[in-house]
Amino acid sequence: MNAQIISIGSELAGGQTVDTNAAWLARQLAMLGIQCSKHVTIADELVPIRDSIVSVSREADLLLITGGLGPTPDDLTRTALAEAMGVRLRFHQVSFARIEAFFKARKRRMHADNRNQAMFPESAEPIENGCGTAPGIYARLNDADIFCLPGVPYEMKAMFEQSVRPRFSDDVRQQTILHQTLRTFGMSEAEVGDKLSDLMRRDRNPNVGTSAADLVISVRFHARGSSESEASELIDRDAAEIRRRLGKVVFGESEDTLADAVARLLIERRQTLSTAESCTGGLLAKRLTDVSGASSYLIQGIVAYANEAKRDLLQIPMDLIETHGAVSAQVAEAMAVNCRRLSATDYALAVTGIAGPTGATPGKPVGLVYIALAAPVETVVKELRLGENLTRTQIRDRTAKIALNLLRLQLIGHS
Repeated sequence: MNAQIISIGSELAGGQTVDTNAAWLARQLAMLGIQCSKHVTIADELVPIRDSIVSVSREADLLLITGGLGPTPDDLTRTALAEAMGVRLRFHQVSFARIEAFFKARKRRMHADNRNQAMFPESAEPIENGCGTAPGIYARLNDADIFCLPGVPYEMKAMFEQSVRPRFSDDVRQQTILHQTLRTFGMSEAEVGDKLSDLMRRDRNPNVGTSAADLVISVRFHARGSSESEASELIDRDAAEIRRRLGKVVFGESEDTLADAVARLLIERRQTLSTAESCTGGLLAKRLTDVSGASSYLIQGIVAYANEAKRDLLQIPMDLIETHGAVSAQVAEAMAVNCRRLSATDYALAVTGIAGPTGATPGKPVGLVYIALAAPVETVVKELRLGENLTRTQIRDRTAKIALNLLRLQLIGHS
């Protein structure tokens, strides 16, 4: 069964509101064994909504529509559906009575425009809304089942669970679709794609693909099976093969961050960490403390932004800073070594750099960063040339990720 989702709302199309409904619905359909092939977002305009309904009803077996069921003039879903079906809207007394009861139960006055929510295309069926005033609509067009649900997320979810899911649970569970994601760092998307090229054929099951976001490459795959266990076996098989091929660059699954990966390793080894930050301004410590249980391994984080702070908090000699500059391999190393000693931790990460857009010199451009990792055996210093084209936020973000990955590799024995 092939499904598509239409999300309606000018606030969605214009970017003022993020559409979370479509993602949630697609996941629910996958658990029913229904593949969603397309998400469409349309502003509150009658003709585009109508034309999209007609088009999708010819392509898909199932169409889910969210939004546009309110009482105001810009709520056009019911009118667009009626025009797509070539029928008129009719008043549904039972639905109107439920809307009236909703307001009476809350001792609120009902506006006259709420009567619009009891209008339905002829031959369509109301879907009761137990959480709000907007009934849903069920209809058929060009052999497609169409379900119109409110845009309010909690109303939409409740109505899907109560009125949509039961219609398909028994009919379409000939297969189950499961999803998995592996997260990687340290290899470009092109390199990942090259190593997995045979697994990424469009005709394979599982279907494998990649996506990139701020240096993190996600390998996403979904498997179809006649049962959940069969799909799970396919997922596990490909996950093991992908881990084998990509090796140390795989740091986690699902929505794992590099901080999550580092936290797991430190907790597992019962080891501790401290941080000394200049250009990242505490971002490393912030990301580490985003992980629950950080108090068991993160002892302290020092933000030593000014040279005087480096001297006073980290005991960096001023002559070292004056000789090499605050942004230098020598100062980064001293920051890490002294932070580890002063904090009495197993490891210490230190960062100093030029995040821009100001502060650059002819020999030290924006994007120049030094990361130092002080470990029990040695201290490693890494120079980064992140580029002057990046924003301050991007430079700080990438620096924090590369620093965390440097520690992760040390912890797994791949420094």
